[in-house]
Amino acid sequence: MIDLALLRDQPEIVRRSQAARGHDVSTVDAAIEADRSRRAALTAFEDLRAEQNAFGKQVAKAPKEEKAGLVAQAKELADRVKQAQQASNAAADAAASALALIENVVIDGVPAGGEADFVELRRVGETPVFSFEPRDHLEIGEKLGAIDMERGAKVSGARFYFLKGIGARLEIALMNLALDKALQNGFTPMIVPTLVRPEIMQGTGFLGEHADEVYHLDKDDDLYLVGTSEVPLAGYHKDEIVDLSAGPLRYAGWSTCYRREAGSYGKDTRGIIRVHQFNKLEMFVYTTPEAAEQEHLRLVALQEEMLTALGLSYRVIDVAAGDLGSSAARKYDIEAWVPTQGAFRELTSTSNCTTFQARRLDIRHRAEAGGRTEHVATLNGTLATTRWIVALLETHQQEDGSVRVPEVLRPYLGGLEVLEPVA
Repeated sequence: MIDLALLRDQPEIVRRSQAARGHDVSTVDAAIEADRSRRAALTAFEDLRAEQNAFGKQVAKAPKEEKAGLVAQAKELADRVKQAQQASNAAADAAASALALIENVVIDGVPAGGEADFVELRRVGETPVFSFEPRDHLEIGEKLGAIDMERGAKVSGARFYFLKGIGARLEIALMNLALDKALQNGFTPMIVPTLVRPEIMQGTGFLGEHADEVYHLDKDDDLYLVGTSEVPLAGYHKDEIVDLSAGPLRYAGWSTCYRREAGSYGKDTRGIIRVHQFNKLEMFVYTTPEAAEQEHLRLVALQEEMLTALGLSYRVIDVAAGDLGSSAARKYDIEAWVPTQGAFRELTSTSNCTTFQARRLDIRHRAEAGGRTEHVATLNGTLATTRWIVALLETHQQEDGSVRVPEVLRPYLGGLEVLEPVA
């Protein structure tokens, strides 16, 4: 939810943001009017209720012979109060629906447009050159006995897989490397629930236009499977006043993640680039609104340190407003070079959600001891995920089908320097 004071006092900022995202700016005017109606209906209800309370005291003090007439008036007033309350509730629901169409206000400088309108900020590392025809990650993974898509499909359907042997070890090594990086930088490790209540999923902004991406357990449960541990970590401090006096609260959440990949039919059907289930270590930060942009750059720097240490060639892009998702005010993606595709593919994403999620989940802090509370800013960013295996295998492959292990990963693989094809 955006700042209502901003919507009321500076609606032109919200209109510009909606336009940059490619949305109809009339939603802003509709939200302003719905908010105005909600406040008017609430005022009318509260005025009538105050009148009812005062009249009740009058009835209590009235002489016995006058009470019969006054009771009839009190009943009529009670009916009016009930109607006003119903009108107030209806106006509040209408305002909530109208406000739900207003996405987070983008930060100045975010490029306008859609998926193709990103701005490339920098490229790092040499793209690999091979003296042989490089294999794709699935062929390499099968030679290593690391990836089994066929049995994944047999057990669970399309876009599922098994990581086995060195494949399983490689993912665990990546996660442990990322965990150590997080610990060295002040993050508290968390293993989080992967099923959450609707209000938590809604609060983080995942039940908007991309709701079809989310798995839902209905009937007796009404729970959602998370596509990132951002969701439970955002809900962790719901309805709380957190203490930021010693600095940001930084969490590193490990979880299995689930995505329906709706609308991706025919895309990335080979291998483990676009799958329904994967593992991820996600950074999540609660901080002050003033510190959020600097914290955002800090998260990007940690991601870049990981990718550089793994010897991957990558680029950093400033994602365009129309491709941000409803909660993000700015998002940086880091895309690694995938040799057999001749293209950069997203490995990490980090978003500054400003106070949007915190307003929905009512997470606050006190700027000064004993002072008023204000909503915190929340940020998230990936530090390792299953998809990284794609770039690792393809980048470090050798002609005989073996794969060189980046030096930084070797301690997590018992000192193994080369992954050898199985017999």
